[in-house]
Parts: sequence; C-alpha cells; structure tokens
Amino acid sequence: MTASGTGPAVAALGGGHGLFATLSALRRLTSDLTAVVTVADDGGSSGRLRTELGLIPPGDLRMALAALADPEADLWTRTVQHRFRGTGALAGHSVGNLILAGLNEVLGDQVAALDELGKVLRINGRVLPMASIPLDIEADVAGLEADPRVSRCIRGQVAVATTPGKVRRVRLLPSDPPACPEAVAAIERADAVVLGPGSWFTSVIPHVLVPELHDALVNTRALRILVLNLAAELGETAGFSAERHLHVLAQHAPDFTVDHVLVDSDSVPPSREREDVERAAEKLRAQVTFAEVAEPGTHKHDQVKLAAALDGLVGTWSVRGAARSSTGPRMRHWGMGGKESASWR
Repeated sequence: MTASGTGPAVAALGGGHGLFATLSALRRLTSDLTAVVTVADDGGSSGRLRTELGLIPPGDLRMALAALADPEADLWTRTVQHRFRGTGALAGHSVGNLILAGLNEVLGDQVAALDELGKVLRINGRVLPMASIPLDIEADVAGLEADPRVSRCIRGQVAVATTPGKVRRVRLLPSDPPACPEAVAAIERADAVVLGPGSWFTSVIPHVLVPELHDALVNTRALRILVLNLAAELGETAGFSAERHLHVLAQHAPDFTVDHVLVDSDSVPPSREREDVERAAEKLRAQVTFAEVAEPGTHKHDQVKLAAALDGLVGTWSVRGAARSSTGPRMRHWGMGGKESASWR
C-alpha cells in the first residue's frame, strides 16, 4: 500500500460498482489515490454485520480495496471477493467482509483494519470510509400514495435504492455525522477530486451531506470532476435524464461547484438534451465534456476509455487552480500509467 506515489494526488468519492469503475480507471493514471467510500449500506452481508457487530458496513470498502489491488495479489483479491455458498450462517457473506470485521475487533480501529487488508492486497493508494460511524439514508418519495403530490418518508439504503416511487430528496441520519478525519485530509491535499458515477441518491449525493466532507469539497483547491451515470437506475433514479441528475445534486448542495462534468457521448448524443445538460451544469459552474466512456452495448464504464477521458481533463487544472491559489496555479499533466509529463510550476 502506498500513502503517496507517482502522479497527482487524487481522491475518488462514491460507493459500490460505480466507485469500482472509477478506481479501476484512475489507477492507470496515478498511484497516489484515495478512495472515500459511502457507509450507509444496510443490505446483504454488510447489513448483517452492521446489525450484529455495529461496525461500518464493509461491502463497498471491500470492493474499493479489490479495485486497487496489485494484480500479483490476484489469489487474495479473488478470495476477499468470494462469497460463501450454502444455506448456513455464513451463506452470502463475503470473505473480505468477515476479514475486515475481524481486523476491526482485533485492532479496535476501522481505518487501521482497512490499511492492514490493503497491505495484504498490496493496493496502490488507500481506502477510507466517508464517516466514522455507520449512517442511515432517509428519503422523501412521491408516487407511493394515491395522491401523487403526497410524499412518503422511507428509510434505509436498500429501501431507497429499490423504491418504485420517485425520490425527491435524501437525508443522512444522523444529520451531522463525524467525517473520517483521514478522508477530509485526503480531499484537502488532493490535486483532483472525482465524484461518481454510482447510485445517485445513495452513493454519490451522501458525500455532500456530511458537513465536514461538504466543507472540504467546497474549499479544496483540487480540480473537481463529476462523472455522470451512463443511464438511469431502476428504483431511485428511474426516468431521470442526465440533466435531472445535475439538478438534484445542486438542490442537495447549493454551494457545491465542480469544474468538469464528464458525460458519455453515446448516452447523450448530439441533440437538444446536450444543451439541457450544459445549462444544468452551469448551476454547478461546470464545463461539460462529452466522451465515449462506455463498454459498447452495456451500461458499464470502460476503464481504459474512462482513464483517457479523465487524463484529458486534468490538463485544465490550472484554470480553476489559479482562481483558488494566491501563489499561482500548480500545473501537473498526467500520463497514462501515472507518469508526469510536466513538473509543478
């Protein structure tokens, strides 16, 4: 595991398969990489361990570790990702979730547990929870009552992610949870911060609802990049356009801005919809970049294409860096494989 390494310092925020895709792409560009992971999962193996042991749900954290694992640790990576079969007490549990639970009890420190498993997987970078305690997600959802104007409050990550209604707004419980100090520090020292893709209401937006993380994201001098989903998800964002994703993020954090919004060019082909996306991005003070980043015929990001698109955006760092820095912008150009093509200036 490397606390710092070759290439710019990057903090990637999200959870689940979306964060896995981002990390898989970013590891091609830098080894100074920190994953900041949502901790509100209440389903499956993570939900069971959370209920029984009171620990931060480990599933998304485990996936982030696997995304950053050294290829030479392939056996350990596959083992950590393996789920027990059968019908007994262990059925459905991920080996990695149980290892993290055990390390947490032995070490008495959730971050130390992640660091230790990271050593076993020889990860490039670091994986951290966004908060120091497990969180719950509560949502106002319309369309569940006879009167479509009436919203119902539902609680729980799984319930929100799978609701047949329309999510209007989400909140965290507690509303002012303690952020992981190391995660805040990673955002403050980052050269670039990447948010998304992922489940919009349960993996992406929660990061701007943790007060200390929100303040760090608002005040960081890092280049801020928002990666949009390739398509709306069944449940929480069913029927959402790309434009709508941007609007709800702005509604949840009105003072949060980003530099670039990265949109798959095939998901939003040239049309009036692109103009709508660009207008919505203006609320975030962002420029929109359309690039081919999906695996053909799927709703999955291609890690090589995503890496190339992110690599191309970082060259614009000095534009916003100059506005934030009283001593002038820092300029670093990435290269595929994490090699710099220009030094700090």
